[in-house]
Amino acid sequence: MHFLFTSLLFLPLLGCFCLFFINDTKKQTIQSLALVVTLLTFFLSVLFCLFFDPFQLNYQSMYLITLPFLYDFSFLVGVDGISLLFILLTTFLFPFCILVNWNQISTYVKEYVLFFFILEAVLILVFSVLDLFLFYVCFESVLIPMFIYIGVWGSRERKIYAAYMLFLYTLAGSLFMLIGILAIFYFIGTTDIQLLHMQTWELSFQKLLWLSFFASFAVKIPMFPFHIWLPEAHVEAPTAGSVLLAGVLLKMGGYGFIRFTLPMFPEATLYFLPLVFTLAVLAIIYTSLTTIRQTDIKRIIAYSSVGHMNMVVVGIFALTIISLEGSFFLMLSHGIVSGGLFLCIGMLYHKHKTRLIRYYGGLVQMMPIFVSILCLLTLANLSLPTTSSFVGEFLILLGTFEKNMWVTVLSATTMILGAAYSLWFFNRLAFGNLKLQFINKYIDIDKKETFLLYPLIVFVFGAGLAPNLFFPICMVILLLFCFHMHNLICICFSLFFKK
Repeated sequence: MHFLFTSLLFLPLLGCFCLFFINDTKKQTIQSLALVVTLLTFFLSVLFCLFFDPFQLNYQSMYLITLPFLYDFSFLVGVDGISLLFILLTTFLFPFCILVNWNQISTYVKEYVLFFFILEAVLILVFSVLDLFLFYVCFESVLIPMFIYIGVWGSRERKIYAAYMLFLYTLAGSLFMLIGILAIFYFIGTTDIQLLHMQTWELSFQKLLWLSFFASFAVKIPMFPFHIWLPEAHVEAPTAGSVLLAGVLLKMGGYGFIRFTLPMFPEATLYFLPLVFTLAVLAIIYTSLTTIRQTDIKRIIAYSSVGHMNMVVVGIFALTIISLEGSFFLMLSHGIVSGGLFLCIGMLYHKHKTRLIRYYGGLVQMMPIFVSILCLLTLANLSLPTTSSFVGEFLILLGTFEKNMWVTVLSATTMILGAAYSLWFFNRLAFGNLKLQFINKYIDIDKKETFLLYPLIVFVFGAGLAPNLFFPICMVILLLFCFHMHNLICICFSLFFKK
């Protein structure tokens, strides 16, 4: 267990080290190395899940990492059931991101992969570090690769604006959390998460700390009115950046609420429940209505992500076991569904060089495979029964109904509005007449792109049809995925060692 977890932490950093020995001009070798490292990291996370004891409530594989070159600085890492699912989601999405941009990134390929490895290592640390200050450092370090991804490899002329918007919004919110962490260290004398969970606070001090942490996590999710940065970042980011932003980075806010806000500040959480519910319900309704009027395909998925993540917030702060389970389920489902939708949009943009929905129409006639997969992911995005998103949202509404009926009723509008914007989006894209005055040559997705999307479809409907068997189904899917990836790994190794 310790060896697996240590390997999981350091394998992306080993990939960074190997990059220094590869010439910048060997693009195919660099990409093959990136795919091999991300696939091996994912395989190690699957093995770690198989050896994980679900009945042990404490942290497992706790490991003290010492950095002698930083004056013997050391910090503790460990994994529990909460961290495990987020780490698995992170390592699962990274190979998809490498493959989808295989032929799309032509400049600074070595630097692109280098920041990719750094981002994966930092995200694994975010979900496993057991020191509050180190969590903040890793939490903020994620901004640097994403800022560079959008600013350098963004797709349009507003990429610099979007990169600064992402950086400044999230950094400004997190500065309040830094002040709260410094106050905790000043008054308590430690930033060890396990000790802080057993600490009791005065209510007035607890409220101030709660607000400081809430400011950071609310921007990251994002909640209303701090959501403006997300559509801009999604629209300008490369496909892999959008997949990671929606699939993993937004989940750090929900993880922060579950890991820190609820257990450390319970009385302040009860005090601020009306504020949280008000902001979450406003975000669900407002962003869903805003999604309907969008004309950019990426912006449609970005705004819908805000609504789904605020449903997660409602489930977390309903403070029931059912709603909390629903929030976990919806976060994992949203990571897969939104990631799949952004993969589809990236493939469409790569072929036809536009994301404006008015230029498309009648794609079902020329791209039947693409439209079929997009239809299944769209149904999952609107939370149709038999999909994983429906299970998560239903559990959230069921658990919230025990606490507040009106919040449940208002939150349930996301299913109606979600059906409205999802079906309207799909109808305009897939049906109607072909607009040959804009696009006169259509190409359906190839075998590699179809293979990329199949595991996501299997996960969405497998977890939706048998939610009680969610974990065993995930293990079967992931093992099958690893088995089918064997040939791909062999090909990558042959390319990597080819003279």
